[in-house]
This record gives sequence, structure tokens and C-alpha cells, in this order.
Amino acid sequence: MRRCLAAVAALVLFATACSAPAAVQQPRLGESAFVYVENTDVITDWDPATSYSNEIVALQNVYETLTLWNPITEKSVPRLATAWRSTADGRSWTFTLRQGVTFHTGRAMDAVAVKQSIERTMATKAGAYYIWDAVSSIRIDDPYTITFALRYPVPLDVVASAAYAGYIYDTRAAPDLKKWFAEGRDAGTGPYTVSSWKQGARDELTLKAYDGYWGGWDGPHYRTVKFRVLPDPRQAWRQLLRGEVSFLYRLEPKLFARAENRPGLRTSERPSFQTAMLMFNTASGPMKDPRVRRAVQRAVDYRGVIRALGGGVLPHSGVVPEGLLGHVPGRAPRQDLAGAAELLREAGYGPHGRPLRLTLTYAEGDSDQQVLVDRLRRDLQSLNVTLQARAMPWPDQWELGKKRGQDIFVMYWWPDYADGYSWFGNVFHSGEPPVFNLAYLDDPTTDSLLDSLPELTVTDRATARQSFVRATRRVLDQQAAAAMPWVVNYRRAYLDSVQGYVDNPAYPDVVFVYDLRPSG
Repeated sequence: MRRCLAAVAALVLFATACSAPAAVQQPRLGESAFVYVENTDVITDWDPATSYSNEIVALQNVYETLTLWNPITEKSVPRLATAWRSTADGRSWTFTLRQGVTFHTGRAMDAVAVKQSIERTMATKAGAYYIWDAVSSIRIDDPYTITFALRYPVPLDVVASAAYAGYIYDTRAAPDLKKWFAEGRDAGTGPYTVSSWKQGARDELTLKAYDGYWGGWDGPHYRTVKFRVLPDPRQAWRQLLRGEVSFLYRLEPKLFARAENRPGLRTSERPSFQTAMLMFNTASGPMKDPRVRRAVQRAVDYRGVIRALGGGVLPHSGVVPEGLLGHVPGRAPRQDLAGAAELLREAGYGPHGRPLRLTLTYAEGDSDQQVLVDRLRRDLQSLNVTLQARAMPWPDQWELGKKRGQDIFVMYWWPDYADGYSWFGNVFHSGEPPVFNLAYLDDPTTDSLLDSLPELTVTDRATARQSFVRATRRVLDQQAAAAMPWVVNYRRAYLDSVQGYVDNPAYPDVVFVYDLRPSG
């Protein structure tokens, strides 16, 4: 997605770093912490209302949402809510809350606390607060029952499982809550609470078990979780082999193959919900001409890039990845340089026309995006098109993008909650300022089509699927607003003593440590 690109590019581990002992050392049972490696600072925002970056990997262990998205059933399951129901028109949702839950501050989690938490998040107008846009009011029915009235239907059980802005927290923890959070404190209900935070340190963040956790601590559990910052992926790999860290969340293909056969390691591989996108400037510059946009779409070497990245990414079809409502199969794009040349000729450019210069920005340090950019530059050069590419830190790239400062904007997207509307509603719906609509698409026909999707998702899923197909064609074919080169393929490696790990693509790179079972 948009904000964690430094984390997305992390731990691209090089095969030259593979010298290691034959057997991986394992920590002794009862003495080990679960150690998660990041390549950059873990915490950028402590406030659970506005958090929208790398700290998701920690905060999902500290805070909880009303529901949790299950990647096996592809449905919401209970978390802080034990049951829910909606009216037939999808405009009213009632949740029954789990009893006996306390915040780390000691306050009981009840309907009042939930209402106050969500209303504060909505009022911040920051981060992913917009997931609650449909909510017009929240009513307390009894101490453990709460009803949401909606302005328009949305699948609120799925919204309530969001990776961001769905957290329930104690709004009474301090008079100045924003300042209180910023000092490294938390007010969640999750299994872990903050033990220490040392900004800029190698062992930046340590969590400890919350003894009052509603799930209990019977049986083996990790009672300590450490988040270690190791910018050098080779160092991270060596520490994994020595048993000093527990989990690496991204490996390059050759090293992943070695990890699969390394005694003392386990591996996990699954397609993610994270898509790479080239957003085309539809509002100004040479790409305002749809023929130029279509030409660049056809110039992308989709298959060549996927081969070059060796299994770290997978072919993408449509806009929404497989596994979510909105995915459209059978649309994997292919390179067509002859077709690109013809479109450029029609626009007055191309091999026998005027030279064309395009600007592109992408994430600094992201080697996968670098491969894409290098190949696109080469192929466009053969079409008399010069691509000026600039690698930038994500915050700087995003700020420039919001000012329409480039022709092509390369970025990742994954959903705030597990629904295909996240791509269309956030990325391709018109809006000013553009925020994440970095194609600057402003098309009333597209907007009208997209506005129907949330209600159809609740009331008529068959029609919703057809509408997603139409929206995909509108955005990619008729408007040619973007190119979708791949879906990220998650490849993890972790110690053999870590048991029970399940990769949940709705929560990118999160390990739910409480669910793990350490063994000797």
C-alpha cells in the first residue's frame, strides 16, 4: 500500500549472504521471546486512531477490532464482538460485545467505550478514518450491545475487521490522549502491552504479556515480543540462523529455496492482497492523451518482470487480487510493443514521430520496483520515449504525487479491510485533494458506477460481481488510468520452534503472536 513502501521493500535477502551452519539454533522453551525483524523504524504513529504505517505489525498485537477477517473462510469472525446482525437493507448493524474484557488501563471494555473509541477515530479526519464514513450514528442498546445506523449500506462486519482505524481503545486513558500515546503508551485490549520503546535503537520496541487478557495464558505462549530494526538483510539472515531472531517476512527467491530445505527453519508462501500499480496522470501532461496511456500500458514487460523477480511476485488479473470480491479472472496483461508503437504514432509520437519524455517516481530502496522501471525505460526507449525515473522516499513521493508532479506514479496498494472496493473507492474515485487517486481520474461515469458498489456488496453480491467487472473495464480499458504489473507473493522464513503461524493477507506482514505455540 501507499505508506509502508520502505517496509514492503525490506529484507530482500541476497544469496551471497548464505554461508551458515548446517543446523539452525533454537531458543530454549520458556526462555525465548518472539523476535520480529524490521528494516526500518517500527513506530511512526502511536495513536490507534490515526496509525497508518509500519506499526501495524506491532499494534495488531496490542489492540483489537470488533471482528477479524479469516483468510480460510473469507469471512469475518468474532474478536471483541461475539455476534452481529444487520437489517435486510444493510443500513443498521447490531453487535454483541464480548464481556469480561478490560483495557490495559484497567477500564472495562463495554458499549460506551466502543462508541467513544470509534467516534474519536472518526473525528480525527486522519489515517484510515474514512472506513467509518457510512456511519451516521452509534446507539448503545445495553452495556454490551451497540447499533450502528448507516447512511448507505456497507458490509460493516468486514469494515470492523479493518487493518487500520478499526481498533477499540480506552479514550479515557489520559486528558490529552494524543500526547499520552506519543510517549509510547497504549490503551488496548490485546494480549500484549508496551514494555519499552527506544526510538532509533536496534531493539526498538518490546511488548510483554498483558496478564488480564480475556483469552487467558494457559498452555505455551510467547510472553515477550521484540521488534528489532536491522537495515542489513544479510545480518538479519545470519541472526535467524543463530536463533537470535524468530521471523523474517520477505526473502528473495534463491534464498527462499535454501530456507525451504534448511534444518531448523519453517517457510510460508502465499499470494498477498498487495498489488503493484503504475498510476497514469490523466489530468495533465502528455499522458492526458488516452492513446499515450494505452501505449504505456502495452509497453510494460509484464511477463519479463515476473520472471526477473523469480517467484517473489505473481501475475495479476484486473484491479482486485484473487481472494476478494471484485477480482476479475482472465485479464492478466501482456506486452504489445507493436500496438504501443501504433498508439504513439496516432498521438504524433513514436519511432517515426516526435520524441516523448515522461517522468516517473517510485519507492527508494524497492528493488522490485527498480526492476520494473529499468525494463520499462528500456522498452520505451525503443519507441522513441525517454523515461526519467526518480527514486524517492515514500513520504516525499506521495507529497509530490498529490501535487501532480509526475506522469507515472509507481506504488503498492492493499485494502484497509478485505474488500475489493478499497481499490476503487480510494484509488480511482475522483476527489480533491487527490489523496490516493494519483491518476487524478475525474470521470462522473466511473464515480457513479463505483458509488453503487458498497450497497450491492451487502444487498446483491451477484450484481456486485458484475459491477466490479464493469468498473475494472472502465478504469483499465476505457480510461486507461493505470497498469497492474503484479501481485506480491509473500515468502516468510521462521524458526522451527515457532508453531501455529498462519499468514493472513488482510493484515500485511502481521504476526499474531498470541496464536503461536513455542516449542523446545
